Amino acid sequence: MKVKTQTICCPHCGHHQHIDVDASGGDQDYYDDCRICCNPIHLRMHIDELHRKIELFVDGDDEQLY
Repeated sequence: MKVKTQTICCPHCGHHQHIDVDASGGDQDYYDDCRICCNPIHLRMHIDELHRKIELFVDGDDEQLY
């Protein structure tokens, strides 16, 4: 798989931005800062090789655990 550009929405301010998704490293869990509000965006990428697709989960990582 090669690098693909994906448009995501910041979970904090709602700004749309483009990120590069590189599936060559397998499943990934990382953070990227919003270019507008500078808050961290939590990105989790899962490679579904059976269905040949990339699943990208985006959240603000601000859920509280009780």
